[in-house]
Amino acid sequence: MRAPLSIVIPTLNSEAGLQDTLASLMEGVAQGIIREVIVSDGGSSDRTLEIARDVGAEIVSGPASRGGQLRRGANAANGEWLLFLHSDTKLTAGWVEAVCSFAARPDQAGYGKLKFAQVGIRAGLVARGANLRSSLMGLPYGDQSLLISKALYEEIGGYRDQPLMEDVAIARALRGRLKPVGYAVETSAERYERDGYTRRVLRNCTTLTRYLLGASPEKLAKGYRATSSS
Repeated sequence: MRAPLSIVIPTLNSEAGLQDTLASLMEGVAQGIIREVIVSDGGSSDRTLEIARDVGAEIVSGPASRGGQLRRGANAANGEWLLFLHSDTKLTAGWVEAVCSFAARPDQAGYGKLKFAQVGIRAGLVARGANLRSSLMGLPYGDQSLLISKALYEEIGGYRDQPLMEDVAIARALRGRLKPVGYAVETSAERYERDGYTRRVLRNCTTLTRYLLGASPEKLAKGYRATSSS
């Protein structure tokens, strides 16, 4: 029987975190559940593709747009289950057992409990808020990963090719069928530390609210990039 799990990782100049992300998959390689690792690149100019090739990952390329990259990666996947993972997010020890248990529920999709690599009160509070949002609103973000059967992914139409809020769009399509998988994911809080925790949280909340009220992802992406570079 072929290994059931395809890992899809969107990248764009992701050399800083990609090696650790790939290393966290070794538990799945050792236990024989990973069929393939697909790196969906948006035009990296650093060592991202070299790192991906070194571990034997399949590479698909196209325009930089996280929704589009995730969609292309999923289209190239052959596994019965898909695990979407950001390039700076690591799966923590014990994730294979959680995934195998969750696979008994192919009519549901799952996400991980968020924690940050950086320690401190502010990082802990932001992570707690993200986990609370996920459980109360059913809106986990992409950095919490997404585990979903290929059949369910295709049933809901998959990721939309949009530059922002692609994770919210798919979470809304999965309303009522998103559950915690039972593993934790560790991601970087570098963006929060760079921009300031309060500023970043407020901007994220504002962007989410505008999207839910009908603002286009393209318009939101332009504003998001502008504030990120200020």
